[in-house]
Amino acid sequence: MQSSHRTPVFAVIAQFEVKPGMREDFLAIARNDAGHSVADEAGCLQFDICTSGDEPDLVTFYEVYRSEAAFDAHLETPHLDRFRRKIPALIAVERPVRFLSCEHCHRDASDARS
Repeated sequence: MQSSHRTPVFAVIAQFEVKPGMREDFLAIARNDAGHSVADEAGCLQFDICTSGDEPDLVTFYEVYRSEAAFDAHLETPHLDRFRRKIPALIAVERPVRFLSCEHCHRDASDARS
């Protein structure tokens, strides 16, 4: 069996504890940011917004970028700036962001869209 070299991707996990009653407002703003990230940033390969029935006010972002540099470029985008300006009134806690290098991923950064 021949092994192939795959380019690892850079993943980000961000979590927000949303204030009671603010979940839908937060999700609307999050969807806008996620949609622009995937549509407007060649380096953003995936941006999922995840919730759980066990903790309905906990929202988790799972973001995948071609590289750490692509994530750094994401930090400078107007849509993230809009998101950051709107969320303080909606969240109780922003948990520490976690950064991961995906050593095995269904997607290879070198195979993804240009």
